[in-house]
Amino acid sequence: MFVKKKKSLVLYALICLLAVSAFFGSQARPAQAASKGTNEIKSLIISGNIPQAQPLVQDNKIQLHALHVYKKGYFMETKARTWWSSNKNVASVDRNGLVTLKDHSGKTFIYTTDGRTTDRIAIQVNHGQTTIQKQKGKKYDVIPQAINKMSMEEKVGQMLMPDFRTFNGKNVTELTPEIKALVKKYHLGGVILFRENVVTTDQTTKLVADYQAAAEKQGLLISIDQEGGIVTRLQSGTDFPGNMALGATRSAELSEKVGKAIGEELSALGINFNLAPSLDVNNNPDNPVIGTRSFGEDPKLVSELGIAYIKGLQSTNTAGSAKHFPGHGDTAVDSHLGLPEVPYDLDRLKKVELYPFQQAMNAGIDAIMTAHVTFPKIEPGTAISKKDGSVIAIPATLSHKVLTELMRDDMGFKGVITTDALNMQAIADHFGAVDAAIRAVNAGTDIVLMPVGLESVANGLYDAVNKGEITQERLNQSVERLLTLKVKRSIFKQERPQDIGQLIENAEKVVGSPEHKALEKEAANKSITLVKNDGNALPLAKEDNGQVVVIGNTYVEDLAAQVKRVYPNSVMIKSAGPSLTPAQLALVKNAKAVIVGTYTSTLSARSPESAQMKLVNQVINESTAPVIGIGTRNPYDIMAYPNVDAYLAQYNFKTASFAASVDTIFGLNQPTGKLPVTIYDSNKEVLYPFGHGLSY
Repeated sequence: MFVKKKKSLVLYALICLLAVSAFFGSQARPAQAASKGTNEIKSLIISGNIPQAQPLVQDNKIQLHALHVYKKGYFMETKARTWWSSNKNVASVDRNGLVTLKDHSGKTFIYTTDGRTTDRIAIQVNHGQTTIQKQKGKKYDVIPQAINKMSMEEKVGQMLMPDFRTFNGKNVTELTPEIKALVKKYHLGGVILFRENVVTTDQTTKLVADYQAAAEKQGLLISIDQEGGIVTRLQSGTDFPGNMALGATRSAELSEKVGKAIGEELSALGINFNLAPSLDVNNNPDNPVIGTRSFGEDPKLVSELGIAYIKGLQSTNTAGSAKHFPGHGDTAVDSHLGLPEVPYDLDRLKKVELYPFQQAMNAGIDAIMTAHVTFPKIEPGTAISKKDGSVIAIPATLSHKVLTELMRDDMGFKGVITTDALNMQAIADHFGAVDAAIRAVNAGTDIVLMPVGLESVANGLYDAVNKGEITQERLNQSVERLLTLKVKRSIFKQERPQDIGQLIENAEKVVGSPEHKALEKEAANKSITLVKNDGNALPLAKEDNGQVVVIGNTYVEDLAAQVKRVYPNSVMIKSAGPSLTPAQLALVKNAKAVIVGTYTSTLSARSPESAQMKLVNQVINESTAPVIGIGTRNPYDIMAYPNVDAYLAQYNFKTASFAASVDTIFGLNQPTGKLPVTIYDSNKEVLYPFGHGLSY
């Protein structure tokens, strides 16, 4: 009796399924799928069933995607005719594949159909723990099938990520027909955006959507360097204070929130790959290119806050990329301009430079960006410079020993490797565009970032493959990793373009939202570090019993505006030094207090002999009132004026950080920041140790 009843139920279910398929099969097909011909479609699958997929459970929701797999190997996202759940007590699903989990244990199947075929995926909930149970079968092995059907040129294209910062002398803020043609001609796998490209929220959303519409068969990796702090690309986004400011807060929770907020803003714009965070250990005060981009000088602090940032970022389904491997922190040369060297052996590197990268790999970072830095104890090989014929060391970006033997074989990294920009002088000057790209691919990179001359580099790579200098196996390895990342982060080519109006409407709610601005303020407030406060010079009284003079050059208007917000009886002196005029000096001598903002990014700017620092020391010597110094970028500025009465490290030069410093000066914000680096004096003795920070 039970067997007969079970068979009846199965038969009933099959009849219902056939009826649904027949009904929806009579409806109109998606426009693009119809134009291709439905006979070109091999199957319909739910993306979560792909073995490499990792559907995210966020706030009791799971976003599923319906994909058409084509007979020619590629796959695209389709707007399925309907979705339904077999057990709505466990989970419901809306018309766009968004699953909402209920407060009920059990199992449900989520189904979808395009009217021709159907697929399902299982979701098991057990006392709040959710498990996604994939269906199995060859039809879900879409990545190897896609690779097998790709031409050599298509495989190379997946590895190319050029920038179109400008085109024909103009900033690219909308997709031109010429760029669209290049995306298709070279089968590009991705592009990188810069500040020139991302001006407003609506403009950026449309530009990104147009790039994706121009893609050939696979979705594009749309990347950007949205680190926060001094490397912030979005002009309409939230200006978070940066990694060293987060290092000063000592808060992994805050770092995760910032990473998540950045990911939310990028995701809302359609940007799916953030080339962040920097995991460089900044243990060299003379570093001209990392500095406040680092969480600090301690490998464990960098690891803890970096992993928290990555967790927050990737929780939004935005891919992250730790940089600059094996470490750009202990250098005194900018690789944009020259070829730096890190002289340490592997034992030291594993304890310091490599430590945060290993922890990030263990925590599931999506990608790693390489450094144009030489590590002679790891890679002793040399090359002849095309710039001047000299013998030069092989930088990490072009080294098989670093990328494959160290990163992949020794450290076990399975994700995507991207070069740093190949137009940087450390590479472009010495190796040339085509040779650099070939070397990088053979070293083990998956993404050739910002090649110099897209056409020549693409053709150079084609020739290298045809000549056997680059093997098909080497290409296949990279393409598999790239397609895996795209599947993992749900980066799919759309059969039908998404509604741009809806995309813009959503982006405008997220980018620069009040919640994110509040988080920006919290991070800035908690980062301010009171390094020195002789004679309890701070906080200054808010009562108007004299004039406050604000002095500086770079960003001094921003500092002065924040002082006037709190203390209206203030005046600004803008001067690059080396000294004040008699009239300006008279203002200083009659002031209630003097606030001096200094800005440095290089060793020469921080020298006591620089014009800026001579000016500050003149003010300290001539003023009878307290002089408060603010390092508005690097915290090391006090090295040039150690006799200042009070000193704050601000780490960032955006509005929220200036406001936080001024609020701290006038007692409206309690300073809680701790130095994430050591500050030395002119004799290389410790002036203020790592972890130092005063309060009121």
